[in-house]
Amino acid sequence: MSFWRKIAGLAARKVDEADCDVCPPGLPGEDPAFSTAVTALGAKLAKADGEAQAAEYDTFHTVFHADPGSEGNIRRLYQLARQTTRGFEGYARRLKKRYGACPQLLEDVLDGLFHIASSDGVVTADELAYLARVSDLFGLSPLTLRRLKATHLGAANDDPYVILDVAPDAPDDAVRAAWRAQLSEAHPDRARARGLPAEFVEVAEAKAAAINAAYDQIVRERKSPALEGAA
Repeated sequence: MSFWRKIAGLAARKVDEADCDVCPPGLPGEDPAFSTAVTALGAKLAKADGEAQAAEYDTFHTVFHADPGSEGNIRRLYQLARQTTRGFEGYARRLKKRYGACPQLLEDVLDGLFHIASSDGVVTADELAYLARVSDLFGLSPLTLRRLKATHLGAANDDPYVILDVAPDAPDDAVRAAWRAQLSEAHPDRARARGLPAEFVEVAEAKAAAINAAYDQIVRERKSPALEGAA
């Protein structure tokens, strides 16, 4: 499903009046302000890693597929916007101001930008910084950014959520339950009870320590003011 169709599907749920009562009427893909901002963000992301290649428009077009009638204008805007990353924050702020009551819509935009960044197989530190800044300007939680990053790039092996095998945006109760289950399974007493050699007990102790450290890290992060209410 193309990005625009996905967006249209979200906007077409006229139940949105219940959870998005101040969003602009109509489909986002038919909103010039939306199309302009998304195109500029995608083009300027292409420039974030140094040099924007013309072929990157193909990836942009695949993700943010415009209607045939507007494709020419979209292409011209893209070519202009990709000359520099300057000004991307202004476009992100415009989307936030116009669609701030529809966080899922903004998450979909960020999801599409991640797809563009990862399309060449390498996501640079500059591109990650760009995506993180857009996420922040959209008002999305750090845990949402973390989940999208893990979805597109894979989570680091030392990520506490990977260690506990739980989603970054899982509720506190689910995280606590996963921690207890993992700790119960890896507890050194289990190895001792089975009469395993000391080396196995040491491995179990190290694993239990890693599980406890992962849970402690998640608790600290969720108590951080920057993550207040994100879980």
